[in-house]
Amino acid sequence: MQNLICKKESLDIASKIKKTVRDINDFPKAGIVFKDITPLLLDHQLTAEISEALYAATKHLKVDAVMGIESRGFLWGVLLAQQLKVPFIPLRKKGKLPYKTISHQYALEYGTAEVEVHEDAIKAGDNILIHDDLLATGGTAEAAAYIVEKQKASVAGFSFIVTLDFLKGREKLKAYANHIDSLVSY
Repeated sequence: MQNLICKKESLDIASKIKKTVRDINDFPKAGIVFKDITPLLLDHQLTAEISEALYAATKHLKVDAVMGIESRGFLWGVLLAQQLKVPFIPLRKKGKLPYKTISHQYALEYGTAEVEVHEDAIKAGDNILIHDDLLATGGTAEAAAYIVEKQKASVAGFSFIVTLDFLKGREKLKAYANHIDSLVSY
């Protein structure tokens, strides 16, 4: 397992990200401090630096496609796929994709959620890098990994901009891959 914060170059990017990410209190419900990454997008230079740092952390992996988790995982997931010169696979909430899909329902604190991909997006034997903006409890990333394995493919690793370590989402993902990167941890 790797964490980019250990690298000197990434310390600089980590501090830039931490200075830019906005905390929103009591969103989406009371007691939650939401880490809003949208201010990162207002700085084109920082967006490029984040893209380069994500690429640097994953370029050594054997990756056949990048799966981005809806919706903020699409932002850098597409850029990462282009840098790795592989296809991009959108993982969407149930009912958002127009073609035949493979889906997985998973438990939330209160209720369930369901995500899906097009049935022809993942080929058996592919190595899929799963990307999202933030790792919290790990439920959605784990659902993505389940879908990858259901298609007889492998999870090459996980890539995040931010990890909320106190929620222990990384623990859920260790069953799917050893490579779990994030640029910043809280």
